Amino acid sequence: MRFSANLGFLWSDRPLPDAIRAAKAAGFDAVEMHWPYATPAADLKTVLEETELPVLGINTVRGDVAGGENGLAALPARERDARVAIDQAVDYAAAIGARNVHVMAGFAAGAESQRTFIANLGYACDRAGPHGIGIVIEPLCRHDAPGYFLETTERARDIIAEVGAENLRLMFDCYHVGRTEGDLITRIGDLLPIIGHIQFASVPDRGTPDHGEIDFAAVFAAIRDAGWEMPLGAEYKPRGETDLTLGWMARLGAI
Repeated sequence: MRFSANLGFLWSDRPLPDAIRAAKAAGFDAVEMHWPYATPAADLKTVLEETELPVLGINTVRGDVAGGENGLAALPARERDARVAIDQAVDYAAAIGARNVHVMAGFAAGAESQRTFIANLGYACDRAGPHGIGIVIEPLCRHDAPGYFLETTERARDIIAEVGAENLRLMFDCYHVGRTEGDLITRIGDLLPIIGHIQFASVPDRGTPDHGEIDFAAVFAAIRDAGWEMPLGAEYKPRGETDLTLGWMARLGAI
């Protein structure tokens, strides 16, 4: 099993180029990021070429975080801002060679929000397609993001079908799905044809995958047996220094 280091959480105490080098030194096969935009894309591309690590994804910006925003794409009054965020993410992803852009929906509800999200996703897919970039959407659990527009994999499946774009897929986060829906192995098997990326962290504390309610050895074996070949995203919150939390890699990496 191969792993991607999510640098939104891992080595978050250092500049992004140094975090990429740390991920390489620790044995990760790829990296992914939340919001890398403070680092010039050219600087990031240089260190990515140095380490030969692919980037599996970045997020669109959340908007007015101090004002409580967590994404813009499903907010009817913020369509222009949402598309500026999509343009920024796609252009940055193209510059560094990122595989996916996660378009964040935000806190919203209702039919108008659904229409807005679908329209913005269509725009994102059209912008990303010529670059060979995938667009992914991620259900977030109510424990971490109460009121987030996209809460379940079933709703994500319906939205992906309605948009109907070949480059729109599901980001399946084992932590969020584990807290909201459970039955991870069955859900992964069912949803595999539309999954664009898989992430993981323990349930319920979002820590390393070697403890908690989920048997990740069984989950990773099922993912492997289903034919998944891309690195899995380690998006957990380390307790203390990241390097001291990586004991799980040897055991789970052998699967």
